[in-house]
Amino acid sequence: MEASQVVEAALQAELIHEHIVEIVSDSGEGAQKAGQTFGSVSARMGNGVWTVEIIPAEIKPPARSPAGASGIRIRLGSKQVTNMGDQADLVVAFNEQVLYSRIANGAYKAGTVLLIDSKWREDPVAEVQAQYNRALVEFRENGLIVHELPLEQACREITPNPLVGKNMFVLGMLCRIYSRDLDIARNEIATIFKRKSDKVIEINHLLLQAGYDFARDNLNFQFQIPPQSGLEGKRFIVTNGNTALGLGVMAAGMELVSMYPITPATSASHYLADVFHEVGGFVHQAEDEIAAIAFAIGSSFAGKTACTITSGPGLALKTELLALAVMGEIPLVLAVVQRGGPSTGLPTKVEQGDLLASIFGEPGDAPKVVVAAATIEECLHFVVMSRRLAETFRTPVLLLTDANLATGQQPYPRPEPSHEWLAPHIDQTDWDPNVPPYDWDPETGLSPRPIPGMVGGHYVLTGLAHTNESKVAYDSKSNQLGCDMRSRKMAALAGTLKPPKVYGDPEGDLLVVGWGSTLGAIEEAVDRARAQGHKVSSLHLRFLSPLEPGLKEIFSHFRRVMTVEINYSDDLTAPLITPENRRFSQLAWLLRAQTLVDVDCWSVVLGAPLQPGMIHQVLLRRLESLEG
Repeated sequence: MEASQVVEAALQAELIHEHIVEIVSDSGEGAQKAGQTFGSVSARMGNGVWTVEIIPAEIKPPARSPAGASGIRIRLGSKQVTNMGDQADLVVAFNEQVLYSRIANGAYKAGTVLLIDSKWREDPVAEVQAQYNRALVEFRENGLIVHELPLEQACREITPNPLVGKNMFVLGMLCRIYSRDLDIARNEIATIFKRKSDKVIEINHLLLQAGYDFARDNLNFQFQIPPQSGLEGKRFIVTNGNTALGLGVMAAGMELVSMYPITPATSASHYLADVFHEVGGFVHQAEDEIAAIAFAIGSSFAGKTACTITSGPGLALKTELLALAVMGEIPLVLAVVQRGGPSTGLPTKVEQGDLLASIFGEPGDAPKVVVAAATIEECLHFVVMSRRLAETFRTPVLLLTDANLATGQQPYPRPEPSHEWLAPHIDQTDWDPNVPPYDWDPETGLSPRPIPGMVGGHYVLTGLAHTNESKVAYDSKSNQLGCDMRSRKMAALAGTLKPPKVYGDPEGDLLVVGWGSTLGAIEEAVDRARAQGHKVSSLHLRFLSPLEPGLKEIFSHFRRVMTVEINYSDDLTAPLITPENRRFSQLAWLLRAQTLVDVDCWSVVLGAPLQPGMIHQVLLRRLESLEG
């Protein structure tokens, strides 16, 4: 941005502290790329940012259809942003039909500003013209402030194919509307298209400037969102959760990720395939999910703990070999990027439906460590933690994320790598022949780990019940001992954990318990309720197997405890549902069994991240019922 433009923006812009923006289009028009870039530019200017991708379930849905809405939401503010927020303040739409699904999802409010491409008003198909005109009447009746703009026509002045250029034009518009620095935007574009020719970068720079100029000349509003305070001298990176997973794999010193492509986890392998070789690692794209985990287990058995990444349907296919890793006590990191289910379900939408499957999904008693990242930053650091836990406790560790974290972008402090993060060198000292492969400590269930490359360290691995010598055993005593020792490791780990911290007061009327990506929305809703004078607090769990200690004691200081989750539970007001047959949400089910506390729940499976306003209303209703 030229110096004169910066001065002009500062003079004309209305000062605000937060806005929510959406870009919505047909699939393939680049709305997500424009929004990701806008989010990155805003983060580099010091704003808090959170993005949520809007992805249709079909790979190539019909154009101009509500079900085919594709795009992105960007929430930016003058403080840290931890969730998608409530209704959008401004939306850019490439056609009117894609807006209907967003309206149905409650994405907009009276007063939301709509910038829509006016090309459809002159479309050669009469029915398309009619649809467009009817829609605009409806939008205005619903309180949207509509601006019709000749976006495609303006793009044609730069490129003959606006389908592949309109997104950068819109980015330029948003940079003008929100007083973004064009030099930062240009650098972002150069990075995005670094593998393309200089001509491609030049055209996109021209589109960016054209969009900026177009908004300056055709729109009578402009905003300035100051950066977060206290960031001077701090270094930040901006990634989504899947990229953070990839960074975590490299930071942990693992050298192999073996996976089969599956939405919404696939972009983690794309990122690693692009950079992993630079640190000596490689990505193995297996022929299926079963082969992927088998390959990773083979590497781990040989001494190099590996990672495999999947989603819910892939987890289902991996269960038999996951059980082998439990029985054989083989370290393994398995990241599960959750999506809507069951079966193929909602492959591009968020859900937290794999918690119980992760803990109990294998045949027989197969205890393992299950942790859940609550932020994009934790997606990085929890991979490091997971590898260390896997090797210390000779067990698989499941790291749960979800589509909200996977595709969302957020700035977070640039991590300072430590040698302690890295996997140790493979121990090649001679193995003591007097020590069996499973020399279980009776107190902890832990045992030293022989590596097949050690002199004397080779042994026959079996998925059958076995003795501490790794000999197949069908006798009752050996089976009982093996189960005891594998379970005792979980108790040993639980003994090292600290009770979770309560967000808010340590006692009150209502405690909200959550896990995973709902952290920001829950805490923002709790803040709103507390600002109204209500005695509400929250608790967010990262360790789910074993559970963090002290929960029953914490729960005892509140009149009511409830979970908020994105998985299914029965509504007590629904037909046929009674307190006796009601199905609880998954964390609530787990907490009720573990603590014997009457934990209530509220959950929905709308295929979208939870909004703080929605949770706030739920909390108010629950508090009202307590008073009744």
